[in-house]
Formats: sequence, C-alpha cells, structure tokens
Amino acid sequence: MTYATDKTTEEALKEFRSFDADTQLALLWYGYLDLKDQLNPTNDPSTTEPATALYHQIADLPQDQQLQAQRDIVSGKASAFTRTYDALSSSGRLEVWLLLAQGMEQGNVIQVPSGYKLPESTTNFASRIKQLEFEQRLNFMRSAVVNMGTVKQEGKRV
Repeated sequence: MTYATDKTTEEALKEFRSFDADTQLALLWYGYLDLKDQLNPTNDPSTTEPATALYHQIADLPQDQQLQAQRDIVSGKASAFTRTYDALSSSGRLEVWLLLAQGMEQGNVIQVPSGYKLPESTTNFASRIKQLEFEQRLNFMRSAVVNMGTVKQEGKRV
C-alpha cells in the first residue's frame, strides 16, 4: 500500500529508493527529527504489540547487528527481521520506524554518527522534501517505510 497521492511525493519516493540503504536510513532519521513533534503514534494493540516486539528484537542486538537488521529491511534482503517486518500491517511498519527513531534518541539503538553528512546527491532531494507541506512529508514517510522489507526477487520487490 502506498500513501503518496500526488506527483511530487511519488517522484520523491522514486528518488529515495535510488539511494543506498545507509543513505535511506539517514534520511528517515532526519525526516523523523523534522516531523516528530507533530506525529501521533497509534495506540491500537494489534499494531503496537507486533511492532514493539520487532523493535525489541532489533534493539537487543549489538549495535553493528542493529544496523545490519535495519539495512536488511530497507534493502529487502532475506532475513528473520525482514520476514517479521513483512508480516506487519502498514501501520505496524510505520510504528517500527517510529520506535527505532525514538530508540536512537534515547541511545538504545545505533545512531547516525555525529559527524555524518548526507551524500551530495541528496542535497536537492532533501530541499524538495523540506518544501513539502506536512501532510505530503508524512505521506512520503509512510509510503517509504510501507514499501520496505519485501524481499527482492530478480531485482524487483514482490
């Protein structure tokens, strides 16, 4: 399922997916920082419980493995984490990334290195995202995380 309803957001999603996994993870982090004060997390147990379980599976790992689990989900690499993520509802997937971002803020999940700079190739992309209205940015973030996780076959997401 995708939430993007306009051409601008759809184009942003296409460009986002062209970035490598680490760049996508950093962009998700910076997007979270931009939106966090306006987010309203769900409190539906059917969404939060499985998302929280996956979050804890990742957060309980050593930091290098936390990063690899996130990379696997972003890139669609076959792993236990990707399979668990695939089983989540779209709201559950969004909740996982919200929990991971909160875990980064709290120091429980590996953070973007303090001196990290986004690749030059993301400059125009980031500027365009910042110019979107709140609802468009939120739709972009939802669509980006909902479409992650599905294991790739023959170069395509299934």
